[in-house]
Amino acid sequence: MRIVVKVGTSTLAHPGGRLNIRNVEELVKILADLKNAGHEIILVSSGAIGMGIGKLNMDRAHMDMPAKQAAAAVGQCELMHTYDTLFLKYSHTVGQILITSEDIEDPERKHNFENTMKTLLDFGALPVVNENDTVATTEINSVGDNDTLGAIVAKAIDADILVLMSDIDGLYTSDPYKDPSARLIETVEEITKEIEAFAGGPESGLGTGGMTTKIGAAQMVTETGCDMVIINGNKPEQLYDIVEGKAAGTLFKGKRK
Repeated sequence: MRIVVKVGTSTLAHPGGRLNIRNVEELVKILADLKNAGHEIILVSSGAIGMGIGKLNMDRAHMDMPAKQAAAAVGQCELMHTYDTLFLKYSHTVGQILITSEDIEDPERKHNFENTMKTLLDFGALPVVNENDTVATTEINSVGDNDTLGAIVAKAIDADILVLMSDIDGLYTSDPYKDPSARLIETVEEITKEIEAFAGGPESGLGTGGMTTKIGAAQMVTETGCDMVIINGNKPEQLYDIVEGKAAGTLFKGKRK
């Protein structure tokens, strides 16, 4: 299978911005094992700004755009050094790709991006993709967010499945942090108005990016036949369940042609 895995800052770093070593090492070990089993893995990784804030001891509450971009520059170095070091332990090579919204919107640049991704996979490398927050001056995450970026990447390289690792187990009928009767939705056959309503708004509290962007990502990829799964980033072992066709988190089924 060709699998795109998006991992968020809440999985990679502690609240203060420092690397969550246990979580990252476990994630890398599982991704490396899946590659050993013959799967193609593409990692869409957040975390650069958060790690830069921690490393530079910045005041998160009072940061302007240049400060966030500086944090991204420092944090991206640490992030890639970590991935390079850990994947190398399992004899896997990583390649960094940083993109902006212009790289997706311009046909020639998008074509170049797709060619680079596919060539890295042909050579057996593991691409690590993030938005280039050091130069994205319109707004940080001008692609939308890394849920959307994960969907863009999955479509660009014809992935079989997109996995969004979040800080929640999946899509619920209501906010499980506030409603004890909230029920996890295991499978979504079609994204209806009811499913969209379950996502709530951007301030729904269902994770750092909310569920709305995740539903949007699901709409993007399922139209092309790609499945999407939302799982908890603190349970990376569920990646094994996903490739084995077992239940994990919330599965959005791609439309079969």
